[in-house]
Amino acid sequence: MATSIKAIKKALRTDIRRLVAKLTEEEKQRQSGIVINKLLRMKEYEMSQRICIYLSMKDEIQTTDIIQDIFDSNKECFIPRYSVSGKDSFMDMVRLKSWEEYEALPVTSWNIKQPPMEAWCETAFESGGLDLIVVPGMAFSKDGARIGRGKGFYDTYIQKCSMLSSGRPYLVALAFKEQIKPEVPLEEHDQKVDAVLYEES
Repeated sequence: MATSIKAIKKALRTDIRRLVAKLTEEEKQRQSGIVINKLLRMKEYEMSQRICIYLSMKDEIQTTDIIQDIFDSNKECFIPRYSVSGKDSFMDMVRLKSWEEYEALPVTSWNIKQPPMEAWCETAFESGGLDLIVVPGMAFSKDGARIGRGKGFYDTYIQKCSMLSSGRPYLVALAFKEQIKPEVPLEEHDQKVDAVLYEES
């Protein structure tokens, strides 16, 4: 059964990539604006002080305006930092202290901004946890099922959060409407999100 679920997830990722690749830059910006406005109006976002936000790639809802709002609202901004080295790969959430620091971040081979691994950064775990995580992904169902890109970074991190005294943060996924499916197959380790925001949500 596990093998068949993996095969279904792989096919679903391929289908989603195809659908999103057909979107024009204008359409991606249009949907991003609608989804961002939904997030900024959420009471969970408004009440959160420590927020983790992914730094978007071209095939994701664009998050730059959210980062700007976090700073404008005097909230604390955390971003993912990935270490990709085979079985020792992991992701942590590190503090970003200003818009200027964001703009100065170097770009990785994945074409994502992030602090260098050798640079010391305050991590969310060591400084009190997180209130809310804005989660990327490839496919989502309306009830919060999610599959990512297959590396398991967010599933592992969310599991670790659940073991902290601060507890599991509120999880919000941002999606193009093309990424919403009636059903998304999950394996035991897959973590559901609390809300999925898209144009028609």
